[in-house]
Amino acid sequence: MNAKKFLISGIVGGIVDFILGGLFYQTLFPNIYHPNKDMKVEFIALGCLTFGLFVSYIFVKWANITTFKTGLFGGAVIGFFYGLSMDFFMYSGMPMNFQNFVTDVLINVIMGSFVGAAISLVNGKL
Repeated sequence: MNAKKFLISGIVGGIVDFILGGLFYQTLFPNIYHPNKDMKVEFIALGCLTFGLFVSYIFVKWANITTFKTGLFGGAVIGFFYGLSMDFFMYSGMPMNFQNFVTDVLINVIMGSFVGAAISLVNGKL
């Protein structure tokens, strides 16, 4: 595996995830989840970095995804399953809100697609 591609594209993917997360969850859909005064931005950033590195690992190690189109699609698929999985876990301990559930999965598909596209573009350049 090319460690340089993995690390650089993973960091770029994490940054894209962090920026889009702020756009979607703070600006466009702030009421999907109840705001928490104790929210730790540094842990959100670490979660985004982890997701970026996860997608980068798949793209670099197993899939060799290096084009915008394949990155967009691959990221969307990963985002779909990631969002679905996380929402099932989160709603296991709170009242079900089907509209928020579906909206969050769709947000994860969109965010995953852009993270995947960014990672694949960086991989294609390196």
